[in-house]
Amino acid sequence: MEMEEKNMLCSSVVAPNFEEVCPEKVIKFKPPLYKQRYQFVRDLVDRHGPKKVADLGCGDTELLRLLKIYPCIQLLVGVDIDVEKLQSNGHHLSPYLGEFVKPRDLDLTVTLYHGSVVERDSRLLGFDLITCIELALQVANRYNYCVEFTGVGEPPVGAEHVGYCTQIGVFQKSSGKAPESCAAEQHDQHVYKAVYTTTYPSLQQEKMLKFVLVGEVLIQVDRLRLRHGRMLRERKKEESPKPPTTDPSRNPHLVLGTVFTEAEKTRIEGSPQPFCEGDKFFVPLQRLLAYPKLHRFHVGEERLRALIADSVCLSSDGSAVVVDLHNSWDYRPEEN
Repeated sequence: MEMEEKNMLCSSVVAPNFEEVCPEKVIKFKPPLYKQRYQFVRDLVDRHGPKKVADLGCGDTELLRLLKIYPCIQLLVGVDIDVEKLQSNGHHLSPYLGEFVKPRDLDLTVTLYHGSVVERDSRLLGFDLITCIELALQVANRYNYCVEFTGVGEPPVGAEHVGYCTQIGVFQKSSGKAPESCAAEQHDQHVYKAVYTTTYPSLQQEKMLKFVLVGEVLIQVDRLRLRHGRMLRERKKEESPKPPTTDPSRNPHLVLGTVFTEAEKTRIEGSPQPFCEGDKFFVPLQRLLAYPKLHRFHVGEERLRALIADSVCLSSDGSAVVVDLHNSWDYRPEEN
């Protein structure tokens, strides 16, 4: 965790009337301690990639808001005794418009529960990471955990003996079966009340996958169509008596503004070429799937065809996307 500035000793505390009210030295932490605690949790998420995360004593849900951006997390739960605070902050965890335009790869569900952490609720069983950074808890050895003690908020030079301002215990489940007394407690017991829940759009949802695929297909097809049009105009110029010009981007496996790796170029070159029939432009589905932005979805030709069939025009055999070669809004330099 990087510190923006070192923790400092201040000589006094100043009241609102700008008078010195305390001669004792005060330690200021930069970043503030709460931010250091949040960063500690984020570092754990980066290191372990948990799928299910809960925050006990989530309060204003600020930590949950920081964690919801992690692509590995698929279930995010907050528990707090203050129901009004949960109700007033739940909307901060709702998906933004941009998260519908560019959805996550994996599902994410966020739920806020009203309840006390001293009560057991079986819905918190099986979580990969549970945080309680604003609470003090005691955990017995009988639950089969090993513990590492650390902290944040290092003291300034000369006061190292004081230790961390915030002491942290990181409990990790030991290997092996849980004791019988612990296992017997794992039954359906729902004592918390859900006060807020939301589900984020993701590519695991067929509706969102279709939305994204259709958009990427249309963009890719139009780029190829425009490139093909430029190539046709260049050939026409070369056949004219005027001195020929060279277009360094005429290579058919390239798309304007895109840089491919050698492996990507090889994959694209090995796929069927786009072609024209009259005033129609055909782009084979296999060609589209060779481009990185569509290849990353790991859908086959048959699956892609099924998802886009009612949104784009396909060839009679369903093997290619078909569009008009020319559009009235296309830019043609020769017309200027």
